[in-house]
Amino acid sequence: MTRICVFGAGAIGGYVGARLALAGEAEVSLVARGAHLAAMRDRGLTLKQAGETKQVYPRVTDTPSELGPQDYVILTLKAHGLAGAIDQLLPLLGPDTAILFAQNGIPWWYFHGAGGPLEGTRLESVDPGGVIWNRLGPERALGAVVWQAAEMEAPGVIAHHYGDRMPLGEPAGEKSERAALLSRLLTSAGIKSPVRPNLRGEIWLKLWGNLSFNPVSVLTGGTLVDLATDPGARRVIRTRMEEARAVAAKLGISFAVDAEERMDMAARVGAHRTSMLQDVEAGRPTELDALLGVVIELARLVETDTPCLKTIYDLCKFRCDRALAVTRQT
Repeated sequence: MTRICVFGAGAIGGYVGARLALAGEAEVSLVARGAHLAAMRDRGLTLKQAGETKQVYPRVTDTPSELGPQDYVILTLKAHGLAGAIDQLLPLLGPDTAILFAQNGIPWWYFHGAGGPLEGTRLESVDPGGVIWNRLGPERALGAVVWQAAEMEAPGVIAHHYGDRMPLGEPAGEKSERAALLSRLLTSAGIKSPVRPNLRGEIWLKLWGNLSFNPVSVLTGGTLVDLATDPGARRVIRTRMEEARAVAAKLGISFAVDAEERMDMAARVGAHRTSMLQDVEAGRPTELDALLGVVIELARLVETDTPCLKTIYDLCKFRCDRALAVTRQT
């Protein structure tokens, strides 16, 4: 039976792990910590979805070395936590272990298998010093785009709110045997995971909204519907989206929707407080560099000006750093 470890089994990881365990087609383990881990050990993992509550009992641990090498590791940590988790990840990796990187933003492996003049370029903003590239190796990487929204209602309890798509793909775009098998297992578990020949386009579509809305939400406290319907905020967000579109275009990416449609999509989500805003208010590190700092780095690589993106980045970084400083003092 295929061995799958979900590493960083919080809200999204817990949701994915629960679905896989309920399907029963793989040997599933979850790496978690703290009260969430203790609750899963005592009472199993509870998944609330579509008006139903289901209980599942996968193997859970905070010591990955207990699990041994896996066929797949599904990594659901936030991007800024990757480098610090490598030592714990290594015992899970055999010679052929694939890692599905299910994070927001531009991934550290973005230019592996991309072809063209930037092939093999390493992105300092999401992989300082090339630590992830050197220690894990881009050849293990599978990419994913997470379109689900879930939250941890309480330790050991995951509530899924919306979304059932998590497309995946190889960096070079081939439909490999390892990608096809994981796609089948996730799809059988109720997570729509087609193998995309060009996952970068879907990465950018999600990123386009996140990089535009999330930092502005940090500066204003606004929900998605607040920001998408306020004329002033919408003007700022539109400017940022057009700057990002110019960067994407120079990387060969085009969007099937325009900025107005993408903002309307965000408005339909409703009074949702972005994860970045929630992290800042809780004094936690944020995904600012994975969502925005990396796009500014890409802009430099393709020689494109992004003044609005830079301004919002600087202001947002100031607030994020201040929030972290307060947390460390208390």
